[in-house]
Amino acid sequence: VMRFSRRLRNQRVDTSVTLTHLAALSTLKRNGPMSPGELAAQERVQPPSMTRVVVALEGMGLVTRTPHPTDGRQVIIGLTPAAEELLTEEARAREAWLSGRLQELTAEERAVLREAAEIMEKLAGG
Repeated sequence: VMRFSRRLRNQRVDTSVTLTHLAALSTLKRNGPMSPGELAAQERVQPPSMTRVVVALEGMGLVTRTPHPTDGRQVIIGLTPAAEELLTEEARAREAWLSGRLQELTAEERAVLREAAEIMEKLAGG
């Protein structure tokens, strides 16, 4: 599972954006705009580490900072249209790679894989 996950993650469009950057962007896409502290907690990293990630992403034009609506000491981090496009392109690259690999399997192997996926989902959920 780990090897497969690594191979899938390596199907990249833009290698100037690190996997850490992509993870932060994906969290923002999934959960919406949030403070850097909330983003750090979601990504399970220390706030100073997330600050460096946010600064890098802002420098690449992938995130915006807007004032927090109730706390003047904080900002809210959101995605730019460029980030949305990047995430879409990255997902397409992974899907294309996976689709090609699945086509190499026999119908029986794909059926076994479907069953294994259900079992893996049970394991992950419990």
